This record gives sequence, C-alpha cells and structure tokens, in this order.
Amino acid sequence: SEFRQSERRDQMDKMPTRKSLMTALILTCMAWVSAPEQAWGEASHWGYSGKNGPAHWGDLSKEHAVCKTGFQQSPIDISQIQQSGLAALEIDYRATPLRVINNGHTIQVNYAPGSTMTLSRRQYDLLQFHFHSPSENTLNGRHFDMEVHFVHKDTEGRLGVLAVFVDTGDPSPALAKIWQHMPNHADGKAAPADVAVRGGDLLPSSQSYYRFVGSLTTPPCSEGVQWHVMKQPITASPEQVDQFLAVIGANNRPVQKSNNRLVIDSE
Repeated sequence: SEFRQSERRDQMDKMPTRKSLMTALILTCMAWVSAPEQAWGEASHWGYSGKNGPAHWGDLSKEHAVCKTGFQQSPIDISQIQQSGLAALEIDYRATPLRVINNGHTIQVNYAPGSTMTLSRRQYDLLQFHFHSPSENTLNGRHFDMEVHFVHKDTEGRLGVLAVFVDTGDPSPALAKIWQHMPNHADGKAAPADVAVRGGDLLPSSQSYYRFVGSLTTPPCSEGVQWHVMKQPITASPEQVDQFLAVIGANNRPVQKSNNRLVIDSE
C-alpha cells in the first residue's frame, strides 16, 4: 500500500549510508590511535629503567600496588642480624633436563618435579631458578656481581626463595652449560636433547644462611616469601657475567626498606 511504501522510504532514509559508515570508522580509528596507552598495557611491560622501571612498578597496575605500599619488600641490605640459631637447610636438588627461557627480564631454568628444600620439616618443591646482575640483596651495603634465585613452593602455596651470591673469579662449569644454550632474545626457549643440569652445582660448599620474610623482587611484588640467603658466594668468570649482561642487561631491583624486619643468622 502507499502507506507501507512511505514507511519503508522513511526507514531507508534513517539507515546510514556507506559513506557515513566509512567516516565513522575513520574517526574511531583516529581516536584509538591517539588515545594514551591503557594501564594494562603498561603493566605488561614493566622493566628496570625509565617510566616502567622499579620506581614506577606500583603505579603501572592496581595488581602491582604492593610494590609501592608493602612493608616487607625485597631485596634488602643484610647488615643488622638480630638473632642467631636456625636449623640446617636440607637441599635435595636432582638432575633435570635443561629447559631454559629468556622471558625478557631474566634467564630462567625451569625444573622438573622431584627436587626439594626442607627446613624444620617444611618441604618446598623447586620450581625454577633464575639470575640477576648485579645482586639484588646486598651484604653490609655491598652488591655482588650476580645473584641466583631458586624459587620453591610448599603444598600450601607458600613461596620460599634460596638466594646465592656470585663473585667474579673462577668460571662456573654449571653456568657454562646453561649459557651455551641461553636464548639471546625475549621469549626465546631452548630444550637441547640429552643436556641435564643440577641446581646443586650452583650452591656454595658452606650452607650457612640468613633468613628473613620478604617479597617477590618483580611485579606483583607479593609478600610473605620466606627468604634464605647463602652467606658464602660462588664464583663466575667476568666473561660469564658479561655474557649475561649482553643479553639481559642490568636487572636488579634496588634495595628496599627493611622496616625493622627480623634477619636471622643460621649460626
């Protein structure tokens, strides 16, 4: 009918033309390109310098706020020992197939299940170990050339880190094996056939240690982590340290306030 034809013409008039759709699309794209980077994008690109460096981690994302507001942050300067006397660490690190990754922040070796660290009948399973240069924790204000972090978790989900300082000196055969397969770009992985490593080869002969409660040293900086820092360092050659720095660069978080935390000496 004439009425229906008129109604159809009105509906057609209200529909956007192809030209108007293209104009709207172009304007939308322009607004998207000119908009500032979203918070989640910044948070996913934290680093060790500039606007995404450690001083700004707590502002990059609400999930990282404790990096700024926490009272048990790591690393710390180990200088005031308030108590002494701890049980010996029982470390059982078995050989594992080498699975090494470059995550853009460090070189990390993922560990197969079955290796543990036990303290006072609390057993932690070794998940991975990774490296920082220079050291994150300091001893009486001194940075070491590197630091190894062995990351563990117990059956209740609590984290325990065993840290080992690295001084320059004799080359480390254990590091040489890992560095030989170290990916030189972010997100690189290597799983060479028939190559195994043993975490115990990166431990000092003396297992005296300091203990304190701290946090992860990278975002989200979660607290409640049990830290065990070996007193005796191991060694690596200057070339081995330089090889790491050439790939990763300096990747240490600055020392955080101790806030009168209890640091316990095992001896």
